[in-house]
Amino acid sequence: MHELALPLLIGLIAVALAFDFLNGLHDAANSIATVVATRLLSPVQAVVFAAVFNFAAYFLTIAVPSLHAVAETIGKGLVDKDVVTPAVIFGALGGAMFWNVLTWMKGIPSSSSHALVGGLIGAGVAHAGLTGIHWGGLNKTLLAIVLSPTLGMLLAMLVMLVSSWLLMRATARGAERSFRVLHLISSAAYSLSHGLNDAQKTMGIITVLLYSTGHLTGEFHVPHWVAISCYVAIALGTMTGGWKIIETMGSRITKLSQHQGFSASLAGSMVLFTASALGIPVSTTHTITGAIIGAGTARRASAVRWGVAQNVVMAWVITIPASALVGAAFYGLTRLF
Repeated sequence: MHELALPLLIGLIAVALAFDFLNGLHDAANSIATVVATRLLSPVQAVVFAAVFNFAAYFLTIAVPSLHAVAETIGKGLVDKDVVTPAVIFGALGGAMFWNVLTWMKGIPSSSSHALVGGLIGAGVAHAGLTGIHWGGLNKTLLAIVLSPTLGMLLAMLVMLVSSWLLMRATARGAERSFRVLHLISSAAYSLSHGLNDAQKTMGIITVLLYSTGHLTGEFHVPHWVAISCYVAIALGTMTGGWKIIETMGSRITKLSQHQGFSASLAGSMVLFTASALGIPVSTTHTITGAIIGAGTARRASAVRWGVAQNVVMAWVITIPASALVGAAFYGLTRLF
C-alpha cells in the first residue's frame, strides 16, 4: 500500500475524471459523425443525443455487471496492480491527456483509449521495468488495433449488402425513410457501446488508484460512485463536442448517405459490444473509422478519400509509443518533485 494525502488523492481522481471528460470531447465524433454528416440531426441535437446514450450505459452495466470487464483489464490486466503507484497513475494520465489535446487541436481522430494504454505502459515501465507488464493483456489490446477497424469495415460492408437486398423492392423514398429511422437507432446503439467501453478505462484507473492507496478493500471491483462519476464525465465531454474531428470523421473520409451511416453505426456497435463483453479496451475511434471506410467502399472504392484515411492510420500507429514516452516523462517529473 502506498501512502497518499487525501487532498492529493482527491486531486488525482479529479485529473482522471478530467481525462474522462476530455475522452468524451475528443471522441464525440465517434458517436455523432454519421448523423451530423448525413444531416439526420443538427450538431446540437446530435451531441445531446450521444451524451444521453453514453450515460445510459451505466444502467446497462447495473443489469449486466459482467460488462465491467474492460475496467478490470485497465486496472489490473496491463500493469500489475501491486506495482502501480499514484505516481504511475499521474504519469499515465499526463501522457494520455497530452496526446489527446495535441491530436484534438490538430483535428486528428486518434484513440483516447490507446493514449491511456500507452501512458499507463510508459509510466509502468519507468517505475518497475518490463517485469510489471502483463503481456497477455497488452497483446490483446495491441491485436485489437488491427482487428477492430478491420472487423468494423467488413461488418459495415456486410450490413450494406444485406440491407440492400432486404429493401431492393422498396421505392427510393420508402428506402430513404426506413434508413433514416434505422440510422437513428443504430447511432443510439453506437453511443451506448461507446460510453460502455470508453468510460470503463477511467474507471479502471481510479479503481487501481484506490487499491494502491488502501482505499479499496476486498476483491478488485469498481465502486458504484466511481462508475457513475465516469459515465457523467464522459457524457459531459461528449456534449462539449469535438468539431474538427467530427468534420474529419463525418465528411472528409467519405460522403455518407443514410444507408451508409446506418451500416457504419450498426457495424461499429456490434464490434464494441463484443469487445466490452470480452474485456478488451478497444478503440472506438479505430472501430468507427473502419466502419465508415467499409460503408464507403461498399458503394465504390473511389468514394473513400484514401489520403485522409492514411493520415488517420498513421496517427493510430504512433499513439501508443508517443503517449508511452510522454507518460514516462510525466512519471519522471514526480521523482523530481
